[in-house]
Formats: sequence, C-alpha cells, structure tokens
Amino acid sequence: MKVVRVRRNFTSGRRAAGASPTKLASWIEPSRTALLIIDMQVDFASPTGTVGHAGADLGDVSVALAAASRLAEAARGGGVRVVFVHLETRDETDSAAWAERIHRRGGSPGKALALCRAGTPGADFFGPRPAEGDLAIAKSRYSAFFGTDLNARLKALGIDTLVVCGLTTDCCVDCTVRDAFHLDYHVFLAADACAAYDSRLHGAALQRLETNFAILASADDIIAAWGMLKRMHR
Repeated sequence: MKVVRVRRNFTSGRRAAGASPTKLASWIEPSRTALLIIDMQVDFASPTGTVGHAGADLGDVSVALAAASRLAEAARGGGVRVVFVHLETRDETDSAAWAERIHRRGGSPGKALALCRAGTPGADFFGPRPAEGDLAIAKSRYSAFFGTDLNARLKALGIDTLVVCGLTTDCCVDCTVRDAFHLDYHVFLAADACAAYDSRLHGAALQRLETNFAILASADDIIAAWGMLKRMHR
C-alpha cells in the first residue's frame, strides 16, 4: 500500500511539488482559465458577521482575504476571467435537510439559515470585491456548481481550467473543487488564499484535495506565472 505523506507546506503557503511558476505558466493560460473566489462575504469573513460574532478564529481568514485580493488583481491584469461565487439564502431555497441535520446535532437551524440572507449586510462581499467585467454567481448550497449556471457560463467562454480560492477550505471550497473536477476542469487550488476556522481542518482538506482533485500552489506562484505569460505576450 502506498503511503501518502502530508507536506506541511500546504498550510504555510510555500511551494507544493510540481507547481512552480514555470510549470503553472503552461497550465493556467489566461484565455482558458478563470479565477473562482468562493464565499468571501461579511457573514463568513468579517468580525462583524455571523461567524465572527459566534467567536470563530478569523486569523487565517484575514491572510486568505489578502492573498485572494492579490490574485484577483493579477488575474484582471493578465486577462484571466474573475468569478465571485457567493452564498445567497432565501426562504424559497432553504434546505429542509440542512436545517434538520443541524437540529439533530443540537444546533439552531434558524441561526444557520440566517447566514448570508439576501439583502442583508451579511451577504455583502468582504475583502476582494467584484470589479467591472467580473462575473458574480449566487448559490444556495455549498458547491458553486450546484443549482447554478456556472458550468454553462464557463464552457461558453471556452474555459477549461480553474484557479480556486476562498472560504472555507473544508466546506464550500472542497465541494466546489470536487464538482469542478467531476465536470472535467483542470483545477488548481491557491492554498494560502483559502482558509478554515480551524487550521487542522484547513490542512486536512488541502491534503484530500491535492491527493485526488487538484494541484496546489501558492498565490504568489500563480501570480508569478500570470506575470510571465503577460511579459511573453507583449
């Protein structure tokens, strides 16, 4: 049986094997690549949001927000499509199964379903924000592809490669990366532009995704790759 060893550079942002800027430049060509920024919103990332008020540790989140902002700027400058995926909950899209699961675990379904309620400040973007020309895709479940037209819109643009970042690594990022891989996208995960509220969950999620679904790289290496391509095309 093959033993898979955990590389601790996943959580530190240092380079993962096989993902140098030179290699990345041949894999994430702008005309076929989109940057997906997942759920960087007030309720998930701000001290004034629902999760912050609940006492979650947002230390790693602030680092991921900064890295994602750099990625968005570099993507736009390099001709890469930027897509903001955001949770937007409504009465008509609330999940009965989701609420019942929380109830059975002894939690409060009402509080959970109140996350990123449409029209409330908690649903606003936090950190990187959409700019002119970016796409914004609202979702009502964990995956950016479930119940949305994201796949159709990406395919129409000729995109077959995704660079993914966002919140949280172990939940919505994980589900989105898996679905993207199942839809035959080439998936790259900006490890230090993702975060969870527990560093152990973040690290474990990165290990699972790297083993089966995506290639990991740091935000800086991805930015460097796009910079190389931009200079080549001048």
